[in-house]
Amino acid sequence: MRFSTLLRHLREGAFSVVRNGWMSFASVSSIAISLFILGVFLLLSLNVNNLTKQIENQVQIRVFLALDISQAKIDAIGRSIGALPEVSRIRFVPKAEGLEMLRRNLGEEGRGILDDYDETNNPLPDTYTVEVTDPERIAEVADKIKAIGDADPEQPIRSVRYGQGTVELLFRVTNAVRNVGLVIVLGLAFTATLLISNTIRITIFARRREIGIMKLVGATNSFIRWPFFVEGALIGFIGSSLTTVVLLAAYNWLVQSLQLEFGLMMIRLVTVRESGLLVGGVLIGLGTLIGIWGSAISVRKYLRV
Repeated sequence: MRFSTLLRHLREGAFSVVRNGWMSFASVSSIAISLFILGVFLLLSLNVNNLTKQIENQVQIRVFLALDISQAKIDAIGRSIGALPEVSRIRFVPKAEGLEMLRRNLGEEGRGILDDYDETNNPLPDTYTVEVTDPERIAEVADKIKAIGDADPEQPIRSVRYGQGTVELLFRVTNAVRNVGLVIVLGLAFTATLLISNTIRITIFARRREIGIMKLVGATNSFIRWPFFVEGALIGFIGSSLTTVVLLAAYNWLVQSLQLEFGLMMIRLVTVRESGLLVGGVLIGLGTLIGIWGSAISVRKYLRV
């Protein structure tokens, strides 16, 4: 295809989008709404998957020690826990390191909350993180660690926590989100395809005499069809681009607003920098394909060339 012919197809497709104002607007809006919902579910899925990975990487027991026990007692507790046959690795996390980790999780917005705390008034306890050889036995190991603390008159262990069951729950939530989102998006995508098809049909009807003259003077089928494909692609591209800009801007604001709250819960949301390219590529690519597909349906059905 020559460059001048390509420019002609692009020009004709763009003119058709403007000429069919309200129908084009309806098609763009339908694609934008469909892809916005898809983008919401995609971002939700990315965050759920990210949270699942965080929890999977932290499938371990956290042993919180009492605040007023001696270093000798801390070492003794560590040796007792490490001697359990189900324990694969144990790591001591001093409270100073725990405070620094909390500062990092809170981010820039929440750091000021902890400015008044240092090694002299650190409110956090020393902890042990314990990894087990078999994650399915994590509850059993946690009970054994509790028993070690309960057997000591000084009660050196304040609490024992583990996240068994959370990952399975997140997988169920992820699957439910994906299934519900897929059904909704497929329905909206079908609606968008029909609207684009109707828009192209109106264009074909309005230009039927022109198309007939083009056939009489020897225009090929592909020469006549290409502007309609361009029109559908432009409608899909415009709708998906608008959706991408609005969605990522809103999501970036949401991440900034909730950074402190989620940081306190040790949860890190996926940032726009990490997800923007993927989400934008999926939405714009899918929107353009929907536009081309809607055009192809209409051209095949209504354009007799």
